[in-house]
Amino acid sequence: MCQVVVGFARVSTQRQKLDRQIANIKALYPHAVIITEKYTGTTMARKEWDKLYNMAMSGKVKKIVFDSVSRMSRNAEEGFEVYKQLFNANIELEFIKEPHINTATYKEALNKQIEAVKTGDEATDELMKAIIDGINKYMLRLAEQQIKIAFNQSQKEVDDLHTRISEGILQRKLRGEQVGAVKGRKNTVKKSIPAKEKILKYSKTFGGTMDDKELMEYTGITHNTLYRYKREIKEELANT
Repeated sequence: MCQVVVGFARVSTQRQKLDRQIANIKALYPHAVIITEKYTGTTMARKEWDKLYNMAMSGKVKKIVFDSVSRMSRNAEEGFEVYKQLFNANIELEFIKEPHINTATYKEALNKQIEAVKTGDEATDELMKAIIDGINKYMLRLAEQQIKIAFNQSQKEVDDLHTRISEGILQRKLRGEQVGAVKGRKNTVKKSIPAKEKILKYSKTFGGTMDDKELMEYTGITHNTLYRYKREIKEELANT
């Protein structure tokens, strides 16, 4: 796969689809090899991504294309660290929705800066090297700021979605509408609201980091109840 363009598409909830991301990548790179990953939460610990990263670092891939920077990671600190490693390894990264943070953008800016010219004078050559190193660090620092802005915006969108769903549940409750099963309604409402909020925030199904076993231990609910609450959250999300 050496030298080929690889497109990476990822979804972090069961409601999201890969089709749009793949179509956007293929529109620019019809012959791109597409690697996909599903339902992974917010960390970089992802099987398919790890394979692709290792291939790139070993020289088998030279360019990776993402629909958005959030598809690489939703964690700004972790995401930039990987960006920097790939940048320093001369791997080209392209983000369709955030072209201003493409690695090519920063490399082009670097190439326009002062080029180190060996003069034969040790002191002058050492100074020129320090200048170039400083510019490189400055450009990466600028990239870091822009990437963190993009990551933080992506996380804000997830948080806003969670807020809208939580508010929707509350408004339905205030209007006297059914929330959860009819049987034992009063108890169900009282117990389900905080449980659903935790599921929405932490479940991998909705972009969090906990699997079902961890959620059951954290919330103290059974597997059947967890499954029902997740189904109800999806219905509430669809109606919000």
